[in-house]
Amino acid sequence: MEIRPIRSEADYKTAMHRIEALWGAMQGTPEGDELDVLATLVEAYENGHYPIDLPDPIEAIKFRLEQEGKDYRALVGVIGQRTRVYEVMRGARPLSLNMIRKLHRKLQIPAEVLIQPSRKPARGSSDRAPMRKTRTRRASRRSA
Repeated sequence: MEIRPIRSEADYKTAMHRIEALWGAMQGTPEGDELDVLATLVEAYENGHYPIDLPDPIEAIKFRLEQEGKDYRALVGVIGQRTRVYEVMRGARPLSLNMIRKLHRKLQIPAEVLIQPSRKPARGSSDRAPMRKTRTRRASRRSA
């Protein structure tokens, strides 16, 4: 059993092939120990070279509700009244610290997922130029 640090893609591939060969080894055996150590080294290499982004907070909430067979109504009382829930879920209102705490406690969604800003732009917001003010009929009569 020669275990070395994984420093390159070639080392990574070699370790993955060895893990495949050792897969199913019994714990407590030399092969099982080698598998545990290689799996730890591969995990450390993957975390450094292939990081996984955290999910969008709103998508994480939707996913958890779906897992539990619930809909947005389950959030009423957790993050606010019905109107507040729909504002948050469509991206029109960000999650407050109090909402994040309650969602973390009630739905067991990691706080680090909920703290980050939502990647989805709010509905109705766009890069359009602001509308010009136009005179109403009544205002144009007054000026005449």
